Amino acid sequence: MAFSFFQKISRAVAGKSRIDDNTLDNIEEALIESDMGVDTTLKIVDNLQDRVARDKMMSFDELVTYLREETDALLDAGAPADIILDKKPYVILVVGVNGVGKTTTIGKLAHYFKEQGLKVMIGAADTFRAAAIDQLDIWAERAGVEIVKQKIGSDPASVAFDTVKSAVAKEADVVLIDTAGRLHNRIDLMNELSKIRNVCDKAFPGAPNEVMLVLDASTGQNAFQQAKEFAKATNISSLVLTKLDGTAKGGVVVGLIDQFHVPIKFIGIGEGIKDIKAFDPKEFVDSLFNPEDLKKQ
Repeated sequence: MAFSFFQKISRAVAGKSRIDDNTLDNIEEALIESDMGVDTTLKIVDNLQDRVARDKMMSFDELVTYLREETDALLDAGAPADIILDKKPYVILVVGVNGVGKTTTIGKLAHYFKEQGLKVMIGAADTFRAAAIDQLDIWAERAGVEIVKQKIGSDPASVAFDTVKSAVAKEADVVLIDTAGRLHNRIDLMNELSKIRNVCDKAFPGAPNEVMLVLDASTGQNAFQQAKEFAKATNISSLVLTKLDGTAKGGVVVGLIDQFHVPIKFIGIGEGIKDIKAFDPKEFVDSLFNPEDLKKQ
């Protein structure tokens, strides 16, 4: 049985009348098991230890209140910024390794923005895999948006340039550009992304407006490692978490925002084209600390 975040915390302090060193260790273990990451976990536990030393006693309810406040504070630091369309098109460069749901996410985002009445275009700049272009073509058709693509093996920067130029000419509101999901050589990745950014800026000064990293929430520590690698290769401005369909590993959300100081803008909650939504920190915290979970133990 996979215990929720709240259940893990409850079990860590079960039967304890006070929070001692052993209980703190249990809480630390519960946070790490929830994929909050070592650095963020230690920050929370160290603060908790100071609080316990000051107050001497802390009930379970007080512990929950403390953890909730800490989580709220960390998520506030990565509160999503709105997409500002005062200068169109708004160009989003989408990055991420193969297999995290990057192409699917682009299709969902295209549908999401179109549902808001915006004109959306997609650029298929992952030209190293024919499957990526074909898959993106299918998602563009499903979303009912235009796609700019070239043949397999074409220069990704050329596709990005053509996409942005076309978006400007056709007065598109939002542009989503796919990129190759490779991490085998960070220098190659850095050079490629730099080139794409440069040609986007030539096509439309100021573009791209955003570099959005897609991560699979279910991979835990791998998500942190991928974020570190991409952060070294380019300036990440926002995150999308796919497969965030439960709270057992929900700590990954808190850890990513705390460690990388970028907002999570969207979360994927299923496989359908509508299964994406804007990330709501308050709603997420409510789901982490859901009292109903304790009845399921």
